[in-house]
Amino acid sequence: MKVVKYITVLLFSITLLSSCKKEKNNTSSAIVYECPMLCEGDKTYTEEGVCPVCKMDLTQKDQKEVKEIALATDISESSIFNLTSEWKTEENKSIHLEDLRGKTLVMVMIYTTCKAACPRLVADMRNIEAKIPKVYNEDLQYVLISIDPKNDTPERLKAFAKENFMDDEHWTFLQGTEESVREFANVLAVKYKQISPLDFSHSNIISVFNPEGELVHQQEGLGVDNKETVASILETVKK
Repeated sequence: MKVVKYITVLLFSITLLSSCKKEKNNTSSAIVYECPMLCEGDKTYTEEGVCPVCKMDLTQKDQKEVKEIALATDISESSIFNLTSEWKTEENKSIHLEDLRGKTLVMVMIYTTCKAACPRLVADMRNIEAKIPKVYNEDLQYVLISIDPKNDTPERLKAFAKENFMDDEHWTFLQGTEESVREFANVLAVKYKQISPLDFSHSNIISVFNPEGELVHQQEGLGVDNKETVASILETVKK
């Protein structure tokens, strides 16, 4: 897809001046063992066996902890987590995109006063969410970024979330600055233009990112078949 290639090139340019990427840690997909008595502190093993100190059988380390260790690795040049802009959530909390690291992200850009395309995009997001088993909610974040930061304050975004039954913890709304919104729109290949004080024309794209912030799928259009999008999310969240 041309859009995906464009985004990859754009993200690479963001980090072109950064240091060379270190080899990515594969700990998140490996089974790790440790002594149940922690005789050797944080030392772990990749194979079953016994502790050389107490001779007890090694036990499998909690995979949540393993995932957290993996997240300590460097960010790839194609990750949206290279963007350093600050955002406000609907709860009026300041975050950076990297704070969302570790979860599969389903992202779309909208604005709350929209009467045409955005309600359909919101419906598409809810339709996607309805097709994902609730057991995966802790590993997912549905993110809606406003392209109208002047009017879409955290308070307005909070009200919008409640109005659209999107107020659970796995939903997040973001308000940025005009500059950060434009930057992020460029990353997603979303084009928008203000045509009146409360109206914008814009692209209709839903994007899926893996827990490392790398683009894995995009859905373009309104009311389209989301079968591939759902499959992409499930494939990513199950890894």
